[in-house]
Amino acid sequence: MTTPLTETKARIAAAAQLSRRKPDDVTLIAVSKTHPVDAIRPLLDAGHRVFGENRVQEAAEKWDVLRREYDGVELHLVGQLQSKKADDAVAVFDMIHSLDRESLVKALGKAMAKAERTVPCFVQVNIGDEDQKGGCAIADLPALLAMARDEGVPVAGLMCLPPQGIEPAPFFALLAKLAQDHGLDALSMGMSADFETAVTLGATHVRVGTALFGARD
Repeated sequence: MTTPLTETKARIAAAAQLSRRKPDDVTLIAVSKTHPVDAIRPLLDAGHRVFGENRVQEAAEKWDVLRREYDGVELHLVGQLQSKKADDAVAVFDMIHSLDRESLVKALGKAMAKAERTVPCFVQVNIGDEDQKGGCAIADLPALLAMARDEGVPVAGLMCLPPQGIEPAPFFALLAKLAQDHGLDALSMGMSADFETAVTLGATHVRVGTALFGARD
């Protein structure tokens, strides 16, 4: 039986094969933000274990329940993070996709040292130079990466949200080039509307919500 999960995985596999990559090279993050536990359980029952949330408190409440029912869950923070929530984020999440400023680097470094737990992070790059979006400016990326190293914050790779209404491929390609230039292997890019394009351009993590759960209320 075809489900949104099996269909999404098949589309990822097809896109990976187009670019001569292995489907297993791409991690599907099921973005479960705003969805209740009853909507998440079918994916867990089907064996999926990697999920994304954008609010620390919501994630802590929902996944405290679900992690007691299901083993092996990997939780990714895909939304913006306030520095004052760094301690909570380090306690709840296994990866953070929104490291974008020096104050957050320092807060996460302190939180990880205190918790004696390292959480790999993606540096979010403001790839379209948009005033209304979070993310590190491209020109500021080298300094932010250097600070992360100094503060003991592990950087897995780069993340971006391309501008809406514009072909995303050039922005994904630019992010891939930036990652290569800085010796980073992982790329968090691609959502429900464009994850196949992202996979063909090197995405290692795609953040898919609507295609799996349907439109949010």
